[in-house]
Amino acid sequence: MEWFKTLLIVLQVISALAVILLVLLQQGKGADMGAAFGSGASGSLFGASGSANFLSHTTAIFAAVFFISTIGITWIGNKKEVSPGVLSGTVAPSAVPTVPAAPAQDPSKPAVPK
Repeated sequence: MEWFKTLLIVLQVISALAVILLVLLQQGKGADMGAAFGSGASGSLFGASGSANFLSHTTAIFAAVFFISTIGITWIGNKKEVSPGVLSGTVAPSAVPTVPAAPAQDPSKPAVPK
């Protein structure tokens, strides 16, 4: 279960960095004015519709991966083994096994070596 939590954390970090990068790559609504003056080169790189469609869909996918991994990490973090309390009335088994005591020797008889 620990490897799954590590995998989710790695996915979360990668998706967070990807969302940050993709948001910074996208043009704002006022960027269309700049395209009229010759800086509209993104249309040829990502196709006729421009980069807005591709980048916005990719951002949405990485955002979904980020939220799903966050929910998974939260779910794993909240699954704790609940031990019964002192007042529950149940006795937990001892960690050390009990060993029966050796029979007592009579002090009047000498010890016989085996």
